[in-house]
Formats: sequence, C-alpha cells, structure tokens
Amino acid sequence: MPKFFIKSNQIKDNKVIIKGEDVNHIKNVLRLDVDDDIQVCNLDTSINYTCGISKINNEVIECNIFNQIESKTESNLHINVFQGIPKSDKMELIIQKCVELGVTELTPVEMKRCVVKIEGNSKTKKIMRWQKISEVAAKQCGRDIIPKINDITNIKNICNLDSEYDIVLLAYENEQVNTLKSELSKIKNKKSKNLNIAIVIGPEGGLDKDEVEYLRKNGAKVVTLGKRILRTETVAFVLTSIIMYELGDLGGIN
Repeated sequence: MPKFFIKSNQIKDNKVIIKGEDVNHIKNVLRLDVDDDIQVCNLDTSINYTCGISKINNEVIECNIFNQIESKTESNLHINVFQGIPKSDKMELIIQKCVELGVTELTPVEMKRCVVKIEGNSKTKKIMRWQKISEVAAKQCGRDIIPKINDITNIKNICNLDSEYDIVLLAYENEQVNTLKSELSKIKNKKSKNLNIAIVIGPEGGLDKDEVEYLRKNGAKVVTLGKRILRTETVAFVLTSIIMYELGDLGGIN
C-alpha cells in the first residue's frame, strides 16, 4: 500500500487533505482513483492511518480515515551518519540506503580530502535535493519519520560529539588494533537500548591523519573494519548494517 507523509493540520473531521507534489504522484504516477486505499503517516505524531481516497482533482486529494495502524518501523537506535562529502551521485546513494537501513539523520561534512567543494547558494540547493531523496526513500521503505539531512558542517564543528552520543565511531583504514566488534561489545549490554550513535566516515580520499587525531582526542573511537579498504559509500552501508544488526532491529525484533 503506497505511503505518504502528512502534518496534523491536514487532518480534519476524520479526513486527510493531501496537497502539493503528492497529488501528482498519486494521480498521475500511481494512477490511483476514488476508493483506492493509501497509508498516511502523521509526521507530528508518527501515527499511521489507512485511508480511502474519496475525492481527486488537480489540486487536492481527499481521503477518509478508516483506522489507525500500530507501526513498529523505527529502530530503537538514533544513528547520525557524519559523511565526508563524496563526488558525483554517491551522496544520493548513501542517503537512500542509509534511510532504508534506519538512520535517523545524516550530516554532510567538509573534510581536507573532499574532492567536491560546495559553495554559497549551492549548499542550500544540495541540502534541499538530498532532503527530497531522504523523503522518497522513507516513503518507499515505510519509515515513520523522514530522516533529516543536516546543514553541511566541518570537522571542528563535530569535535564535541562525545557529550551528545553514547558512542562516536570513526572508521579509519590505517587503524589496525581497535575493532568495530570490540567497541560495540562495550555498549551492547547497556541498560538503555535507546542509544545515540554517531558514525564518522571519510570521503573518497580518506581521512587526513590530523583529522583522525583531532577527533580521537575529542572522544571518537577509531576502529578498523578489516583488512580490505572499502569505498566511502560501502563504509556507510557496512557500518550502519552491522550496528543495526548488533544493537538494533535489523534481522528481527530486538
């Protein structure tokens, strides 16, 4: 059943009013009609409903709410991926797959070895595009939130993460001793399962040594992912998947 996001002000008298881009998607892409069913999620409350389309025109789609659905889509983990900005369309792929895997937010980070330099108004346009990709991915995989794409930041601005997160993990190809498995085992048995986790990933050129040491001194746990060097987009998928499997709900209810 197709899923769409709404706000509380779109619900009135047990009806949902859908406007904007979703009207075109429902009418012309999915080709749904009156009496077809859709699912909507209220972003203000994360409550899901099944609805039946009762009215369609070029501006508005009106739906009757049938019933409220209990949803358990969201993980117990809050994961923020701090991704060194990659080139080309890799960032879009990273956002799409991380949303599917259950991350809560993603923060683009300017690093020394970033090939791509985003300047001025281009930053706002990029964030808007990336946020739209997050929204589309969230609809596709049935999320109850749209993971936020934060403003572009830099290494210095993320150096105080230790106070905000239960653990900050930094994947670094030159680390040979400390493993991801070891760090996850230290927090696996924490009383609270609602953990806040930050993941820091370098761009194509990797992390600069000074950046690694700067983050290490500020509380980041520098880990190796094994003997093989992974592409930056692969690191995002691997780290998120392993963390979700070990500490979250990937692979079954935790």
